[in-house]
Amino acid sequence: MYILAPSLLGADFSRLEQQIQATAEAGARYLHLDVMDGAFVPSISFGMPVITAIRKCSGQVFDVHMMVEEPGRYVQDMKQAGADLICVHQEACTHLDRTISQIKEAGLKAGVALNPATPVSVLDCVLDQVDMILIMSVNPGFGGQKFIPYTVEKIRELRRKLDERNLKTDIQVDGGVTQDNIRLLIEAGANVFVAGSAVFKGDAAANTRAFMEIMKEYEA
Repeated sequence: MYILAPSLLGADFSRLEQQIQATAEAGARYLHLDVMDGAFVPSISFGMPVITAIRKCSGQVFDVHMMVEEPGRYVQDMKQAGADLICVHQEACTHLDRTISQIKEAGLKAGVALNPATPVSVLDCVLDQVDMILIMSVNPGFGGQKFIPYTVEKIRELRRKLDERNLKTDIQVDGGVTQDNIRLLIEAGANVFVAGSAVFKGDAAANTRAFMEIMKEYEA
């Protein structure tokens, strides 16, 4: 199944509820929420109060991307705020296995993100423990960046590894995803796509529908 996850970071925060609902009505099942601490990444975004507030106006799957140091500290708080899936960075976890276990024990889906220059092989020991792996196709911390081409080969490598183990783990891509390159990413093996500017710049509903139409081309 191919899934679009509009990134709230690209939305107009003065019209947040309207924009979120526009994406949902156009078919986006997920909402991607970037939580940044100003330490693991340079930016500071938003945290539990904002997620709690928007949970009241959205039934979408809340895909919370934790760009923070030692994210295991916040698993229960994020659950209470309304997270359905928590994705942590391999680079931010001293004990990745423990953090994944914390997320699963909280009853949530667990994802692990990799920065562009981090090899896929670092996840060999935990591939069968996670529900999703996020390949960052830009360096994390800011929206609107240009897609890094070599990350496509990382997607292909990860898909090969998952197929060899017969794992149905989702492969998510975040960073510079557009209607122009999503076909390349699908063909490389990804199935969950984070798009911020490409969804929310202009008509969010129309942009969401355009992504959905492309993904339908690949559905069996």
